[in-house]
Amino acid sequence: RKNTKRVPSFRKLLRTSQIKLDNKLKNKQYKQKSAAKKYRKEQKKLREAVRDAISRKPFPLEESKKKQVAKKWEEKEEEDALPLDMMDEDDLKLMEDLAQKASFLTRDLSSNEPVHIKKRKHENVIEKYEKVPRRLQTEPEKELIHLLPIKDKSGIIPQAVEKPVLNVAHDEEEDTEDMEEAEDFSEEPLPVLTPEEMAAQRRQKLQGRKMHIAALASAILSEPDSNIKKLKELRAMLMEQDPNVAVIVRKLVMVSLMEIFKDIAPSYKIRPLTEAEKATKVKKETQKLREFEEGLVSQYKFYLENLEQTIKDWKQRKLKKSNVISLKAYKGLAEVAVKCLCELLVALPHFNFHNNIIVLIVPLMNDPSKMVSELCVEAVKKLFKQDKLGYASLGVVKVISGLVRGRNYDVRPEVLKVFLHLRIKEVELQKDSEDIAPKKKFMTYKEKRKNLSRMQRKWKKAEEKLERELLEAEASESKEKKLKLHTETLNIVFVTYFRILKKAQKSPLLPAVLEGLAKFAHLINVEFFDDLLIVLHSLIASGDLSYRESLHCILSAFHILSGQGDVLNIDPMKFYTHLYKTLFSLHAGGTNEDIGIVLQCLDVMFAKRRKQVSQQRALAFLKRLSILALHVLPNSTVGILATNRVFMQTFPRMDLLLDNESQGSGIYLPELDEPEHCNAQNTALWELHLLQRHYHPTVQKFASHLIAGAPTEGSGALPLDLSQRSATELFETYCMKGMTFNPPVASVAPRRKDTFLQRDSFVDEELNKQLQQHISETVSHKPLDFAKHLKESSLA
Repeated sequence: RKNTKRVPSFRKLLRTSQIKLDNKLKNKQYKQKSAAKKYRKEQKKLREAVRDAISRKPFPLEESKKKQVAKKWEEKEEEDALPLDMMDEDDLKLMEDLAQKASFLTRDLSSNEPVHIKKRKHENVIEKYEKVPRRLQTEPEKELIHLLPIKDKSGIIPQAVEKPVLNVAHDEEEDTEDMEEAEDFSEEPLPVLTPEEMAAQRRQKLQGRKMHIAALASAILSEPDSNIKKLKELRAMLMEQDPNVAVIVRKLVMVSLMEIFKDIAPSYKIRPLTEAEKATKVKKETQKLREFEEGLVSQYKFYLENLEQTIKDWKQRKLKKSNVISLKAYKGLAEVAVKCLCELLVALPHFNFHNNIIVLIVPLMNDPSKMVSELCVEAVKKLFKQDKLGYASLGVVKVISGLVRGRNYDVRPEVLKVFLHLRIKEVELQKDSEDIAPKKKFMTYKEKRKNLSRMQRKWKKAEEKLERELLEAEASESKEKKLKLHTETLNIVFVTYFRILKKAQKSPLLPAVLEGLAKFAHLINVEFFDDLLIVLHSLIASGDLSYRESLHCILSAFHILSGQGDVLNIDPMKFYTHLYKTLFSLHAGGTNEDIGIVLQCLDVMFAKRRKQVSQQRALAFLKRLSILALHVLPNSTVGILATNRVFMQTFPRMDLLLDNESQGSGIYLPELDEPEHCNAQNTALWELHLLQRHYHPTVQKFASHLIAGAPTEGSGALPLDLSQRSATELFETYCMKGMTFNPPVASVAPRRKDTFLQRDSFVDEELNKQLQQHISETVSHKPLDFAKHLKESSLA
């Protein structure tokens, strides 16, 4: 079995740097010295304790008075006792046995000491003192290694082994030297720097690091093939240990490496070489390219691992052992790491480890930090907008779907709103099965054999082979493959939407789901139309939705019915009624932005379904929209009047509302929420006269155009720049988000004094003419509005 070379981990490679090895060796030597010093101190204390125990002061030689009395009592007993030679052997043996058992009988009653110190009492103190060995000071001391004790009949016997201590004098000299060095160090402390000197020193260090980073980066960018190894040196600076500049240096290195990888990464994915490819001999240029690609992929991988570890340390509130960077500074580092990952996600969707970046970025879209989540959401939106093939979009959609399901639908609505930026066109999915099926060859093999000669068949085969090679060289993606990717992506999106509609209807994700359904509803399979419309109507009827969510429900329903849903026999009258009821919920405040959704609904409900809409319904909506135009901002008013223009041009007899005469029985009921029964034909569009005096010039133009009957030609027609735009485009064009007048007000140039003099003389001439005309007309008894003419002349 061959020993395959394992790829070293990122941490292992960092440890192999020369600086790391030197630091590691110094730390090891320092630990060994401190451990040896600690061991010597312990042995020294142990030897001193043993020496004190051995040389302890013995008992005094003179005996106490009690001992003298006891001695006299013993002599008296000896005198009274019978000699042993006069006793029988059996009696003597019996007395010895009794002496061993009956300790109370043999005990000295004059003594107050316990029985178990009898032996110690009768020991000869002088002999014990003499038995203590004498040691000279020049004799080398021995270390005692204590062993387990032994127990026998006499008691517990301690066990110890003597071990000679080598180089005791040398160790003591080292201890004294260390103590002297410590004393010298304590005597000579480091000079205390002022804040200005510390700031200058920090600036100097930071400038040196910046120059080093710039030199490495420029060398790599100038010759990437030759200087790929310098990536490792630059990446090692991610572990900067100087606490004064560590945070800034790490941030600079992160951003520098990100820009370097964006510049030197190839426009294709690098695959690992097989064993057969490694074994074959290749040219020097090819070998150099292989080494560059291998080094680039490995360094890119380690760089991504370092960014991931930085984010994990910040999320887990975890500090390193060195404590070079504070916990507060880790947040800034993590934010820079997230920015780098987002840039790489958008810039290198074709390169290696892109799926790994997706797995890192998508969960951060739901991060509690608003800055981090916004960065990730914007990066995913950019990726969706620029993804032409669909590979990256499919990967992101899969991870988002898994995240929503794994978190039990407890995610931020922005996570689902990114689906609205998917680059999926309607024409790419609305194709017949015949168009999707692979095209047949021009001629079958039998037809070729029958109709073509041998030489023609040979040329045909060579031509087809050349076409296949050209397609591979261009790397052009077929429409069928793109269609398949888009279909799979939309299936995952709809599965996510339907799960939320089924299981989490009261979730804050519902508005995002309804908005997504409104955009992609025309791409849903016809089989789901009935069930989906029932769900949408039940949501509206429940009353739990806000007006915005209900508008999205209505828009989704009509997108379904306007596309493939035309074949369905469904009456959407309830959706018309709900929109008619919801219109008065809008005003010039915060709801003004939702006018855009209303305009989209009206376009789908009336312009694209004109044959299914009655005249009464169209008149009712036209009147209510005119009332709403008085209560919203100018851009919304322009959009509503543009919709009214479409009404008047699409449906016949809308000019009924321009007359003051009623066209039927009953009176108009503006508060009634049923558009079919409110008698809108019996009212007039008096709101247009108010809008003619509006301060916005575009509103004035539209109001005058509608009063004239919305003509397409003549003096009452609109300019081309207004007539050719849709209502939604006009709503966005005249938006006032910047709190400025749109279109801007033309500035009035300062007039000179002679201009005013000329104007005054001109006004005087006009006044004289008007007076003469007035006199002549007064004589002929013709009335004249003098004030009106005077005003017009002054304005001229």
